Amino acid sequence: MTAQTVAAPVRRQRGFNLEKWGWLFMRGSGVVLVVLIFGHLFINLMVGEGIHALDFAFIAGKFATPFWQWWDVIMLWLALIHGANGMRTIVNDYVTNTTARKALTWALGLAAALLIILGTLVVFTFDPCLGVKETSTLWDTCQALGK
Repeated sequence: MTAQTVAAPVRRQRGFNLEKWGWLFMRGSGVVLVVLIFGHLFINLMVGEGIHALDFAFIAGKFATPFWQWWDVIMLWLALIHGANGMRTIVNDYVTNTTARKALTWALGLAAALLIILGTLVVFTFDPCLGVKETSTLWDTCQALGK
C-alpha cells in the first residue's frame, strides 16, 4: 500500500496589485469620462445658440461658476490619468529594455502631472478681466464687476 501526497494549493501573494487597480481604474474612468465628455459637448454645442455662442465670454461665464470649474477639472484629471495609464500599458507591453521602460514610464508620469497641475491652475485662477484695456469689448463688463 502506498500513500499519495497531494500538494497544497499555491497561495497567491497578498498585497497591492498595481496592474489590477490600473485595469479597474481604466474601466471606471472610461465610463465616467463618457458621461463627462458627452455632457460637456451637449452643453457647449446643443444648448442655447449652439456652436455660434462659443467665444471667450461663454468660457468666462462657465468658469465663473464652481460647478463648471469642477466639471472641467474632473474631466481633465480623469482624461490625463486615463491616457497616461493607457500609454504606460503600451510601454510595458512593447518596450523590452528595462532602462528605457522605466525612463518612458517616468516621463509619462511627469508629463501627466505637469499638465494636471497647469490645467487645474488655469481653471481655478481664470480671470477674464486680467489685461483688459479700454479698447476691449470686455472693458465695461470688467468695470461693472469692479476689476
